[in-house]
Amino acid sequence: MNTKEVSELRRRWQPEKTTARRIYGCYVSPSGEILTDLDEPLSQMPPEEVELYFGLLKKTLSGKLGKQLIDLVFSTQQVADSDEHRLLMALRDSGLTDAQARQAFYEKAVETVRMEGAYLLLLAHDTYDVPTKAKDGASLEDGEQVFSYILCALCPVKEGKPGLGYYAGDNEFHCFVPQTVAAPQWGFLFPAFDQRAANLYNALFYCRKPGELPQEFVDKVFHTQVPMAPAQQKETFQTSLAQALGQDCSMDVVQVVYSQLDGMLAERRDSGSEEPLTVTAKDLGNILLGCQVPQEQVQAFQALCDERFGQGVVLNPANLIDPGKVEIKTPQVSVTVEAEYSPMVQTRVIDGQKYLLIPAGEGVEFNGLAVNIPAGREGDQP
Repeated sequence: MNTKEVSELRRRWQPEKTTARRIYGCYVSPSGEILTDLDEPLSQMPPEEVELYFGLLKKTLSGKLGKQLIDLVFSTQQVADSDEHRLLMALRDSGLTDAQARQAFYEKAVETVRMEGAYLLLLAHDTYDVPTKAKDGASLEDGEQVFSYILCALCPVKEGKPGLGYYAGDNEFHCFVPQTVAAPQWGFLFPAFDQRAANLYNALFYCRKPGELPQEFVDKVFHTQVPMAPAQQKETFQTSLAQALGQDCSMDVVQVVYSQLDGMLAERRDSGSEEPLTVTAKDLGNILLGCQVPQEQVQAFQALCDERFGQGVVLNPANLIDPGKVEIKTPQVSVTVEAEYSPMVQTRVIDGQKYLLIPAGEGVEFNGLAVNIPAGREGDQP
């Protein structure tokens, strides 16, 4: 899925747009016991409650692709015949009215979800008559494509501070502890909405904190390989580059690699394209070749990438670098510069001592205080 397709579905979660008629789910205690089985008609809820439920559900369609939103891929064998895919299809095809399928799904969740405290599992089904885009790309015409899908949100239930509350039945105030359903920590969309149509081979998983994927839950519900977390991708890229280049992992080479990746991201951003930028180990190897890195070291780097990321895996450069900035550290000093200006930082060896050199013109500040750099004699050295 691309950003535009995610946004298109997200906009549907308004009472006047979605076809969802009921909210399903269960409330689970901290010990993993199902306390309440939800099956609530939206028509009998106050409008403000409907808005709150929809707000929780559509939150699972937010964040960045490849970070908070993770593409999960089923194998052909799974789609043809597997318990996990069959259960998801039963939920989707019945519009969540299949109580037996819902119960089976709840049991998987209770068995594998690990949250601090209680949580609320929400399920909703929507059927979208996908409009066909007109030739001018702006107006929309009626389409024949129907996209049927489910959304799931796993939301922590948090206890507030004890306080006094009014009890109308007793006409008195008593101490009580309020409980609030927080924004979802995890969730998913099934099936994926690729090229504005159903893709039964994919699901889109939401993880509020990219480094905290519920591995047991994903294994149990989807039984498919999960892409490496962004922080781990960055670390793997850096260690592979350092290991392959060895002593040749110089400032000049690394600056060019980071500068080119950041430039590619900026170009994609400026183009307005909704498709996430991707690169392969071969693309990264070509950047190294452009830095005059020897062929054998480039091949060693590509081999490490294939081994650690997976053969032929495509990567988002935004997960490999920190877009827009570069941080340079020594044991004593740390310098952060905007990525486009990082080539200004140069290395020199003067009288046997290694230096980082940064040209300083006007506008130099020390802790926010404007300072002057005295003009020295031409050829002065540190």
